[in-house]
Amino acid sequence: MLQQTTVAAVRPYFESFIDRWPDVTALAAAPRDDVMKAWAGLGYYARTRNLKACAEQVAKEYGGRFPETAAALRELPGIGEYTAAAIAAIAFDEPVPVVDGNIERVITRAFAIEEPLPAAKGTIRDIQRRLTPRQRAGDYAQALMDLGATICTPKRPACALCPWSGACLARADGDPERYPVKAEKTARPTRRGAAFVAVRSDGAVLLRKRPDRGLLGGMAEIPGSAWTAAFDDANALAEAPLTAAWLRLPGVVTHVFTHFRLELAVYRADFPRSRKPPAGAWWAPADELPGEALPSVFKKAVEAAVPGGTKRRKAVVA
Repeated sequence: MLQQTTVAAVRPYFESFIDRWPDVTALAAAPRDDVMKAWAGLGYYARTRNLKACAEQVAKEYGGRFPETAAALRELPGIGEYTAAAIAAIAFDEPVPVVDGNIERVITRAFAIEEPLPAAKGTIRDIQRRLTPRQRAGDYAQALMDLGATICTPKRPACALCPWSGACLARADGDPERYPVKAEKTARPTRRGAAFVAVRSDGAVLLRKRPDRGLLGGMAEIPGSAWTAAFDDANALAEAPLTAAWLRLPGVVTHVFTHFRLELAVYRADFPRSRKPPAGAWWAPADELPGEALPSVFKKAVEAAVPGGTKRRKAVVA
């Protein structure tokens, strides 16, 4: 959960997860849709799919106990080089190099690495491999993480308190904040699309499920168009899920993903309770909508069309 996400945002999700699924076996047995719903709003939804698949594999192939080496952990869904090394070192004391963002900063400053990130990652890992002790590798990794988080901070590092200050080349140069050197960011492109918020007379909203693979895979969504740079608002209604008198709402809903910025034109239409959903879609009752596995971008679309729609707890009866 902490990958790409702050502790403050993660804490309530983590506490809820641990309360509902206290161990890996419980998570493995949980219905996938329940896990997706519990994650909704936290973002980076590939993590959810990998977490569930990983739990299932650990329960099935390892009897509910994680393998104890970084190499074996890498074979599990969603566990990359950093996560595998962190688990192996911290949980099982394997002497493998652990490199997170804080450790990158400490190493690049201590050794004054001029090569920009991300190209410098290999150099940093090689140095960390040489530094990692054979004994208490997990303690060393966590100490270096804490050093970066609390003393060797991105801005105004507390060099006077740092146990590595005497050997730090960046401090000797007098400009530790210069490191790590980062490559220039490319401009984030903008994509556009349409979202169609269909509202039934009892307050239910039409939803459908996204494909398992790809962005926001397996999550619920408001029906809409493809997201492209060439989106033409004049042709948007051709992709509406139901024939109706769709009303184009003022403005757009914006959402920023890792690699692009999205602008959604939001349309609303109202339907009687007798209207059947199209194939692959369903009417989500108003009181259940807040609990659906609906990513933030689609919650924004609902809120634009039905203010308070994702926060209500009681259905509106026609």
